Amino acid sequence: MSFFNLISTGGLTLAASLAISTAAFAASPTPAAPAPAASAGSDRITNPVAEFAGIDKITGRIITFDVYIDETVQFGALQVTPRVCYSRPQTEEPKTDSFVEVDEITLDRKIRRIFTGWMFAESPGLNAVEHAVYDVWLKECKQKSDVPAPDATKAGATKADAPKPAATKAAAGKPKPAASPDVDQPDPTVPDDTTGTN
Repeated sequence: MSFFNLISTGGLTLAASLAISTAAFAASPTPAAPAPAASAGSDRITNPVAEFAGIDKITGRIITFDVYIDETVQFGALQVTPRVCYSRPQTEEPKTDSFVEVDEITLDRKIRRIFTGWMFAESPGLNAVEHAVYDVWLKECKQKSDVPAPDATKAGATKADAPKPAATKAAAGKPKPAASPDVDQPDPTVPDDTTGTN
C-alpha cells in the first residue's frame, strides 16, 4: 500500500466516524433549555461604604480608610468622594466597582479635580489615582463600617451645641435706656437709693 492510499483510507475512516457521531448526537434527546440569566444590573449590591487604600510615597506609609457614599474624606492633599459602590453576591464572581471623584488641594489652597471615574477592586492598577505624592485605590465595598455614619455624628450633638434662648424674662421686661455720651446713665439692675433714708 502506498503512502497516499493510507492517507486516503485514514481520511475516509475519519469522515465515517465523524458522520456516525453527528448522527448519534442528532438522535439524542435535547437538553432542557437553561433558565434565562438575570440582567447584569439586578445582580449587583449597592453598598453604603467604600473602603480605600492609599500610599504616601514620601513616608512609604499605606493606610486603609472607609468613606460613606457622597461623603468626602481627606487623605493627605487629596479629597476622596465615592458616589456609588457596587459589589456582587458571594455566590458570583467578585466584581467590585465604585464611581469616585478625587480632588487635590494645591499649595495655593485651591481645589483641583484630578480624577473622576470608575475604580475596580479586582484591578487596582486599571484606574488608580496616581499623584506625585499619593496614590489611592478601591479595596472593597461594605455594608457597614467601624467609622460612625455622618448622620450619627450630627444627631449625637451635645446640648452645648443647642441654640441658646435670646433673653430671659427679667431682662426682656425692662428696656435698656439709650445712652447719651455726655450723661452718666444709672444701671437699671441696681435699685435707686431715693427712699429718703438720711
